[in-house]
Amino acid sequence: MSTPSEAGNEGFEPELSAVIGERRQLMNLAYRMLGSVAEAEDAVQETYARWYAMSPARQEAVASPGAWLTTVASRVCLDVLGSARVRRERYVGEWIPEPLPDRSEWVGGRTDGGRDEPADPADRVTLDESVNMAFLVVLESMTPAERVTFILHDVFRYPFAEVAEIVGRSAPACRQLAASARRRLRDARAETGPAAGQGALVREFKEAWEAKDIGALIGLLDPEATMITDGGGLAGAALRPVEGGERVAQYLCHFADKVPDLVLLERTVNGRPGLVAQHAGVTVTVAAFGLAGDRVHRIWAVRNPEKLRPWPGSGGPGSGGPQSWGG
Repeated sequence: MSTPSEAGNEGFEPELSAVIGERRQLMNLAYRMLGSVAEAEDAVQETYARWYAMSPARQEAVASPGAWLTTVASRVCLDVLGSARVRRERYVGEWIPEPLPDRSEWVGGRTDGGRDEPADPADRVTLDESVNMAFLVVLESMTPAERVTFILHDVFRYPFAEVAEIVGRSAPACRQLAASARRRLRDARAETGPAAGQGALVREFKEAWEAKDIGALIGLLDPEATMITDGGGLAGAALRPVEGGERVAQYLCHFADKVPDLVLLERTVNGRPGLVAQHAGVTVTVAAFGLAGDRVHRIWAVRNPEKLRPWPGSGGPGSGGPQSWGG
């Protein structure tokens, strides 16, 4: 097995450079497997901890450090996915994968002065169709083995024989897992919709929301539209999905009335046009959209401040903005 290494590590010894250069690849792999930047960072850190815990002799015996790191990271993610199901059963309200900003806007953390600090490029996740929110939400419905197998084979193109070694199944069993995962995705493809044209629709949606034009919002929403909000108990959010285009429009207009100074910004969310809501300069909500034809069919609105760390203006835990988003 081989993985693409990242350039730009000229200051290190060749062997060390090969290991460090896998970090971005591992972050891309782990985020798709876990749907969480924080959990992906932890998984990658655990992977490197296991590498450096080995003696130099054992490290030198590894024929392909990249393959070793990928195998370990995948197994760590497999374990995390197993325990995540239990944790998410105790999660307050709905759980949505962590949204990602455009690469140019990714924030790495906070300086001592409280300013946004640019992210390490190695921490950025490559944005493509395998990280759009509709895709990630369907991945959440898969079993851990299905998800890891599908991502390794269908997204990162590892042969089934190598996937089998990682997940501890036979190659034929992995083929079945991937086929099952593909079946789960077929229905979701319809609501993902083409990226072309989504920007104009989101812009119209933003303008209608700002104007509190409930009729215009209803016209832009599919009659069976659903809105899911994720506050994680740290920010106001509806504990259950809001279902039906008219109810979603009413919900949004009610919130606009409660928070008249909310600022809506058009931003890229997981590689597709979305909206960011800021209150008093703090990012309090990131919304991703799923389309059905020329209408909005799904809205995923993340308000949990712990999931907004990569976004400019994120306030961290306890700064979830207006609490009246729930209902």
